[in-house]
Amino acid sequence: MQHKIAVIGLGYVGLPLAIEFGKKYDVLGFDINEKRIAELAQGLDHTKEADLNGLNAAMQLRKENPAMGLFFSSNVKDLEAYNTYIVTVPTPINQFKTPDLQPLIKASSMLGSVLRKGDIVIYESTVYPGCTEEDCVPILEKVSGLKFNEEFYCGYSPERINPGDKVNTLTKIKKVTSGSTEEIAEIVDNLYKSIIEAGTFKASSLKVAEASKAIENAQRDVNISFVNELALIFDRMGIDTNDVIEAAGTKWNFLKYKPGLVGGHCIGVDPYYLAHKAQALGYHPQVILSGRRVNDNMGMFVANKVVKLMIKKGHKVDGANALILGITFKENCPDTRNSRVIDIFEELRQFGMNVDVFDPHADKDHVEDEYGIRLIDRIQKQYDAVVLAVSHSEFQELDYKALKNGHNTIIFDTKAFLNRNLVDGRL
Repeated sequence: MQHKIAVIGLGYVGLPLAIEFGKKYDVLGFDINEKRIAELAQGLDHTKEADLNGLNAAMQLRKENPAMGLFFSSNVKDLEAYNTYIVTVPTPINQFKTPDLQPLIKASSMLGSVLRKGDIVIYESTVYPGCTEEDCVPILEKVSGLKFNEEFYCGYSPERINPGDKVNTLTKIKKVTSGSTEEIAEIVDNLYKSIIEAGTFKASSLKVAEASKAIENAQRDVNISFVNELALIFDRMGIDTNDVIEAAGTKWNFLKYKPGLVGGHCIGVDPYYLAHKAQALGYHPQVILSGRRVNDNMGMFVANKVVKLMIKKGHKVDGANALILGITFKENCPDTRNSRVIDIFEELRQFGMNVDVFDPHADKDHVEDEYGIRLIDRIQKQYDAVVLAVSHSEFQELDYKALKNGHNTIIFDTKAFLNRNLVDGRL
């Protein structure tokens, strides 16, 4: 099969994938966001995940040889020229913390309108086990009029992008692959092998591949929730959690997870997909959901701890000025999806405090649209409380003494990132 590849969704996952495939195949990068398409066509990327040299090289290859390289479009008609579709749209949760499959359903419906005999649809979006065959395939069949595993086929290869990580990039991370038949599984595996330097692992079924992704992040979530619960306990004991972890970490098989806020598009979301499927089958998961509850409450704990420290130092909390450093869900990247820093912000505001948020990596307009917070452009005043919420490298260089509104200003470090002589409290 001569692959002509269309990557559907050009965010943190889809764009790096389109660039790598664009170095070897005829690739269409498709997104319904026309502004995003215009940005990429100019060789720009606001997510900062793309290899811009690779992006421009793949686009240049297209200009030199129309049968290869990468181009971008938001026109559905352009999809008709392709035979291998890779879906990388978001799979968030809704306000009730249940899976929101609307982006996936809409993408499947759109692809159904262009699907032809022999085509393959590969899903990379994180889902619960069974979602591809139970939710996506029926839509593809209904809209296309084609029969699954006779006239079109599916694959599943879970994304493993780590935003902000410039070492463990797409090609350096082993890729799990799968297909809806043994023959298609081999085709899908060979397709990814052609770009993934770290190699691939061919799972025995679509459902196994889907489950592997779900448990990767659920495992990390549960491990982090354990140390977060320890932080809550050790805070009452008056001992430092990180000191305890360092001591315990001297044993070779101790896992040195650190306490902190758990957000983002994966760890803070995927466990709910697994729990949703388990509950639909009549099993109420105890460990997964208890871990989620602990992690979801850490922002509130931080805010309340800051207020207690302020009161102890004689501050009037109502009307006090606070600065939060960082709004993205992790360090040194602009990704704000499901950031739990918002929980600290909201809780401090409820105590009557005036709260500024500074983040040199986040997009100000996007943060305002998503969270209703207008980031400050620069730090221009002094504060009664400073909360380091994200360990951006720039924050290591700040003059924290200059941020203080007097000697009794509270500095709280959620990441154990700063010199402990500077801080009044940390997770």
